[in-house]
Amino acid sequence: MPDQTSEQDLLVDLADGVLRLTMNRPRVYNALSPALVEALTAEIEGATARDDVRVVVVTGAGAAFSTGAELAGEDPIAGFDITSMDRANRLVRAVVGLDKPVLAAVNGVAAGVGCSLALAADLVVASSQASFLLAFARIGFMPDGGTSASVAASVGRARAMRMALLADPLSAQEASDAGLVSHLAPAEEFPALVDALAARLAAGPPLAMAATKKAVNAATLTELDAALERERLGQSTLMRTADAAEGMRAFTEKRRPAFRGE
Repeated sequence: MPDQTSEQDLLVDLADGVLRLTMNRPRVYNALSPALVEALTAEIEGATARDDVRVVVVTGAGAAFSTGAELAGEDPIAGFDITSMDRANRLVRAVVGLDKPVLAAVNGVAAGVGCSLALAADLVVASSQASFLLAFARIGFMPDGGTSASVAASVGRARAMRMALLADPLSAQEASDAGLVSHLAPAEEFPALVDALAARLAAGPPLAMAATKKAVNAATLTELDAALERERLGQSTLMRTADAAEGMRAFTEKRRPAFRGE
């Protein structure tokens, strides 16, 4: 029988070697609260020592994969600090560093650090209803969660700059055409494809898969750790700017920000 538990914001299901982690905050489009990030990280880090886990699937409940960091309250910038960045960076490192395949099942929008989480996975399966958005520039910040390395490694510098500087979303089809995702399926076929791929990974040779993941990441994500540190430094500086404060206010007030370069 599947081992299924609900841990507030995270649904955890283990069956046939597949550990499925479902972000369960659909009313806020699975915004990544501190509790949710910590729960995800604990499950992924803990999977290393579990012989009953062969593959990890991360997905979202409802219409979104995840819209990224939770920005709420009268002063949303107060909740977006270096501690939140460190928490997100630990999650990304856990996904990349896990010695088992991680599959991101992107059922809807993946934005901000939600996009970072998806792109850290080894396979990214996108529903036709999915989209990918590095929205940081819209509120006066820079991309983080390692995306300054992972996006460029997947789609090249030109498309990475477009996503990062213009905050242009990529549709699922555009993401597939650009090489940002490994698989694309119509919405009605998406769950079956995710299940089939997870089953194939779970039945594969675990030692060979661990060695393969390590080798491919070593060849393609050589800059990840350095990128996380550069993003941490850059973001910590931007957090103190008037532009970031204006971006957050504009987000809260649902208006276009007026950036002044201050």
